Amino acid sequence: MREFLAMGGYAAFVWSCVGLSFAVFAGLMLTARRRLRSVRGRIRIRQRNAAPDEGSWELRA
Repeated sequence: MREFLAMGGYAAFVWSCVGLSFAVFAGLMLTARRRLRSVRGRIRIRQRNAAPDEGSWELRA
């Protein structure tokens, strides 16, 4: 197991790249979630402020 983790002497390079990759992916996921929440909120506001269509049977929450 130690040999695998040592990566033939290149462990510092390999594991730092692995860690950096995970950090970038985590940042992208957090950013995407934040933007999704923001867009959903803006859609809800626009739906509330929109004038109802004639003959619309849709109930508003």
